[in-house]
Amino acid sequence: MQDILSRIRIVLVNTSHPGNIGGVARAMKNMGLTGLVLVEPQEFPSDKADARSSGAVDLLTNAKVVSSLPEAVAGCGLVIGTSARSRHIPWPLINPRQTATQVLQEAPQHEVALVFGREDRGLTNEELQQCHCHMHIPTNENFSSLNLAAAVQVIAYELRMQALSLADSSNQEPLPWGTDWDIELATHDELERLFAHLQQTLEDIEFLDPENPRQLMPRLRRLYLRARPDKVETNILRGILSATQKTLKT
Repeated sequence: MQDILSRIRIVLVNTSHPGNIGGVARAMKNMGLTGLVLVEPQEFPSDKADARSSGAVDLLTNAKVVSSLPEAVAGCGLVIGTSARSRHIPWPLINPRQTATQVLQEAPQHEVALVFGREDRGLTNEELQQCHCHMHIPTNENFSSLNLAAAVQVIAYELRMQALSLADSSNQEPLPWGTDWDIELATHDELERLFAHLQQTLEDIEFLDPENPRQLMPRLRRLYLRARPDKVETNILRGILSATQKTLKT
């Protein structure tokens, strides 16, 4: 069980209060999670974080601090972002229990990242569009605000319960999303290179106007992230784009 849980990253983006980082570390250690990644925390390391961790200082000591979300999730085959509000462009949305099922079935094949946003405003639309799907915790509509550590505790608990149930695999039905495939799924960074290549090609053929892009790239991101292309498929798509660009130059 611990080997699987070690392949899960909890990513905190631009956390403002160091005590919340400590609280997250405590919630993680309670449930056996160890991989903590911090994207531009406003104050870290911090004695406040150490104090709030209540004995989980080792997770803080080993936490990886990076400057961007792509760096935080590099190499992951599945990235799930937390979202507390509806979006202009709907994205695949799952609850914590569904998240745990998906994560634990995919973790043996590749690393997984669960991304949590800022305390006051969560993740930006741009950050959420880098995620395969979004997780929403169904709180009381009249009092829906969750502390960051409490939100992490909810999903950490579901992950541990799902990991404990793996021993009884006879009751598990395979998910349709990339759990039994002949080729490794493309990683987040490979898909980001595809999206950059796609955008440039669409500009080259004048299908995308960079001055008035509308919602073209977010919708194409949603399409490809929902399809979960593997490494070979991603290379094929980039080959098509390269051939298109080559034809334009002749």
